[in-house]
Amino acid sequence: MQAANPSHAAALVMVDELARNGITDAVLAPGSRSAALAMALHDDPRIRLHVEVDERSAGFLAIGLARASGRPAAAVVTSGTAVANLHPAVVEADLDAVPLLLLTADRPPELQHTGANQTIDQHAIFGTAPRWHVVLGVPEDRATSNALWRSTIARAVAVTLGLGAPAGPVHLDLPFREPTVPASDDGRTSVPGPFGHDLSGRRDRQPWIRIDRAPRRLDPGRVQELAGRMLATQRGLLVAGTVDPPPAPLTALAEATGWPLVAEPTSGARRGDAAIRHAPILLSHERWARGATPDLVLRVGRTGLSRELAGLLGTHVPQLLLTGDGRVPDPERTIGEVLVADVAPALEDLAAAIGLPGGSAWLDRWRAADRAASAAIDARLDADDVPSEPRTARDVAAAVPDGTTLVVASSMPVRDLDRFMAPREGLRILANRGASGIDGFVSTVLGVALARQRATAGSAAVGAGRVDDPVGGPVVALTGDLSLLHDAGGFLLAPDAAAIDAVFVVVDNDGGGIFSFLPQAGYPGSFERVFGTPHGRDLADLARLHRLGYHRVTSAEALPATVADAVVAGGLHLVHVRTGRAENRALHQELTELAHGAIDRLATDVD
Repeated sequence: MQAANPSHAAALVMVDELARNGITDAVLAPGSRSAALAMALHDDPRIRLHVEVDERSAGFLAIGLARASGRPAAAVVTSGTAVANLHPAVVEADLDAVPLLLLTADRPPELQHTGANQTIDQHAIFGTAPRWHVVLGVPEDRATSNALWRSTIARAVAVTLGLGAPAGPVHLDLPFREPTVPASDDGRTSVPGPFGHDLSGRRDRQPWIRIDRAPRRLDPGRVQELAGRMLATQRGLLVAGTVDPPPAPLTALAEATGWPLVAEPTSGARRGDAAIRHAPILLSHERWARGATPDLVLRVGRTGLSRELAGLLGTHVPQLLLTGDGRVPDPERTIGEVLVADVAPALEDLAAAIGLPGGSAWLDRWRAADRAASAAIDARLDADDVPSEPRTARDVAAAVPDGTTLVVASSMPVRDLDRFMAPREGLRILANRGASGIDGFVSTVLGVALARQRATAGSAAVGAGRVDDPVGGPVVALTGDLSLLHDAGGFLLAPDAAAIDAVFVVVDNDGGGIFSFLPQAGYPGSFERVFGTPHGRDLADLARLHRLGYHRVTSAEALPATVADAVVAGGLHLVHVRTGRAENRALHQELTELAHGAIDRLATDVD
């Protein structure tokens, strides 16, 4: 490896070490100070380079790549406000343990605090969010430089994956002196090899540092003790929120215990006979919920979609949290015990210790109420052909083919999935639930699609992030209009956008629909302007601008076929479903009342 100057050498070495450490994708928002990294990434065939116009979109594109693949993605930007625009993605990666590697170019020390162009104080700009923050120093032609650059990159990749802390973002602040292009220090086109020291990596293209993580399993005695406790508990409950491990061990444990499984969509575990479809609606029935208080709860992952579930799991209910990285998501402060171990093996060990699958009258009670609520809700949704938000969520989740990755936006779309999605297998659901923001949604979906297409093409990478996750497969997004518009610039991804396959199902109620369900709706004088925020835009115009396939859906029955046709056609498509915010709130209330009436007619309300 030969380099023209120190900046060129550092960039070549860092990109080589990224590839040796398993990085397959990098996202670049162009700029001058990052030129050496940009050119090195462009020229290395081992790393796919994606170019975004906007740094915020670039950060979330990297989030999507990392979520779908399970490996870190690199985001590369120039100095100045370009770095600050990564902050929303850094926050999401921090709170949801997404492996994100930030390579931000910087001005050298002599330009700091001088008013130099595009120069800001980048030190600790992301606060405490990064797992590791390093100001690497200006590249120099020194014998120790190669080891410094390679060891830093190798360690940074390992830290993003959870070395010494939960997985998450790592920030490398990289000051570069000019020239940042492959020219000699006097500005002339270089001859090979003016950098004076060896830049070789380890033999056989190995990383500079190899890091092995030993499995962290529950002690066998602890497994037996907990299994005995669960066997002795007839009224138990399994609760699953956003969690990385595959869902099969959790559903197996539900079968072994005979406990109901309340699984948020992003858990991937809403499958099997024990999975409850309409838990938030059941628990909003006060009389039924009083008889549904469990004697023991095992929680996995981070929940937060249902106030009704949070209300059930009060301080009076014994609760254990199983966590793989030591994080304790507990905003209500009700969890009494925390078990730190690799989640999937721990669940498998517990299911094996409990033994053969079992049922219970307690589970039958939950399932009977759930079936009654489902019948009432489905009958109402199928009674007419008018598109609605609950039916859109229900039908999209049910109709997409096995192997699909469904990326769902925050606010109402993910909550409608939680309330109306039927249990099923073969579907992976992803969402930015770390900070639960709507920013970066388009770019996240495109990142997921790029990662899935790499898996489909037979990459040697680590697969799709979960052991039982099908390789490749369609990518479908469920979003509201504001989430789509907030990151519409993400469609400027070029030239990748023309080769990406993803279908965006957009529920368009001309504003922020979730606020109609919040106390703000009781103040009509200010509500529409500062909460409802109608935008008055026709999304067909957006589709034309970004050359998306556009499909207006006016019949609820036509939605599944429209989505299926768009998936088969390939490319980027926008499936547009118009709804009304007032009508949506009224329908949600009607569905809840119908479900409660069905529960009241049951003869199984026995504690």
